[in-house]
Amino acid sequence: MANDVHTGTEPSITGLVSGIINDAQELLKQQLALFKQEVKDDVRRTKDGAISMSIGLGIFVMGGILLALMLVQLLKLALPEWSSYAIVGVVLTVGGGALFYAGKKRFESFNPLPDQSVAALKENVQWIMNPKK
Repeated sequence: MANDVHTGTEPSITGLVSGIINDAQELLKQQLALFKQEVKDDVRRTKDGAISMSIGLGIFVMGGILLALMLVQLLKLALPEWSSYAIVGVVLTVGGGALFYAGKKRFESFNPLPDQSVAALKENVQWIMNPKK
């Protein structure tokens, strides 16, 4: 037919396959770059948070020591000194243990890896290794 004229500018199968491979490689490079950037951002945010938390924890501990000593002195008015220290020590130990346990549980639920990037990267690697026919 007259409409079936081939001009010879159609790409070859080899050209198409090499283009697909190049595109897949470029996609993987971009996803790895995104993954690296997300990890860097997470590390930076974690570091910034850890610094603030460390300073706050230090101030909190100093205040807690002073308050515990004040409470011991207050209890010493009605009880022997050793029992005042024992009461304050037990209350602080139980409270600290409960807070530590709660923090441990919260930390175990935290996933530091960027989930979306990892899932997309796995999907693309699987697609490259096992392309659907």
